[in-house]
Amino acid sequence: MKQFSPPHLPLHVDPSRVRRIADDAEALEVARALAASFAQNAAARDRERILPWDELQQWSHSGLGAITVPRDHGGADVSFETLAEVFVILTAADASLGQIPQNHYGLLGVLREAGTPAQQSRFYAEVLAGARLGNAGPERKSVDATTILQGATRLHRTPQGLRLSGRRFYSTGALYANRIPTRATDDEGRAVQVWVQRGALGVHVVDDWSSFGQRTTASGSVVFDYVPVESDDVVALWQLADKPGLYGPNSQLLQAAIDQGIAQAAVADTIEFVRSRARAWMDSGLEHAHDDPYIIADIGRLQVDLHAAHEVLLEAARTLQAFKAQESLSAGDSAQASVAVAHAKVLTTRIALEASEKLFELAGSASTRAAHNLDRHWRNARVHTLHDPVRWKTHLLGNYLLNGALPARHSWN
Repeated sequence: MKQFSPPHLPLHVDPSRVRRIADDAEALEVARALAASFAQNAAARDRERILPWDELQQWSHSGLGAITVPRDHGGADVSFETLAEVFVILTAADASLGQIPQNHYGLLGVLREAGTPAQQSRFYAEVLAGARLGNAGPERKSVDATTILQGATRLHRTPQGLRLSGRRFYSTGALYANRIPTRATDDEGRAVQVWVQRGALGVHVVDDWSSFGQRTTASGSVVFDYVPVESDDVVALWQLADKPGLYGPNSQLLQAAIDQGIAQAAVADTIEFVRSRARAWMDSGLEHAHDDPYIIADIGRLQVDLHAAHEVLLEAARTLQAFKAQESLSAGDSAQASVAVAHAKVLTTRIALEASEKLFELAGSASTRAAHNLDRHWRNARVHTLHDPVRWKTHLLGNYLLNGALPARHSWN
């Protein structure tokens, strides 16, 4: 286990080097350029668990971190469709690097809906200057945390001021972040989100992530040991409980886009390996595996499922965009957004798992060699799709259609 203390804080980002992205087209252009760079050593980073510090510096300087900042604060405020496509592009290049910024944009979604004008102005300015956000995630299961929305993390008012204490896990992006917002309960029993500085006294980020997939996301522990907190850094998360919004569907859209990117990478590597390395089966009478009619048909089916999932993902993004354009949302609007994203999440989960498993069947035993590290696609798909169980997405859809039940409003819907 490695514990990172102040000498290992994220490298300084020079604001003068941070690109100011103007629109959706530029955001996609930048994402494609980054993806080309990220893909070059993706397999080696996964195999050897090389943490992507340099790549995340590139990400910060690219300006992609600010593409959802509202235009009146200086950002590009790109569409949900563009945001989803950016994640597909980055994740297809490197699944871990695609997931690391997910919480960054999810937190910006919460800030948009629950932050005060002063908080929005201050935190948006930090992001425009290249700051990275990494959520201190749900706590491990305990008496105090029987679900991921519960926990023992507390924000207390003391004679010395506000103090934050608790231990969090599944903290994707926190190791690399400049701020680590976390969910806590205040003295009134309300849910708040505390935007903690990474270098604050009492903040300890522990690199204890040991999953077999998404190896370099560093989604491990964050310990808050009586951390001093300014009141201006506390976002009233509890206000969202009774306020229809899009922060949950926004978060889920990105999760679905990550799975889509993993699937696209698996299909692309399957096609490349079958063309260049796989052998035709001896009973086929064929010279090349890529002429095998069974392999050809399976590749066709994979492509159909991949394309369908991608289109439903973009359709869900357009649904969110339509609601974003409204001045206010009803409970029904918020529910429809969650339903649209649930459709996408079901399909992207299935194709990520199907494509990463089918790769070996079609490419043959040579594809299992450690040197190729193609198993990373399945490992990444299997781990990431556990983020929120797809069985509850189909339940959400069925309950909505049969019984008119509106999905609960939280980051997992």
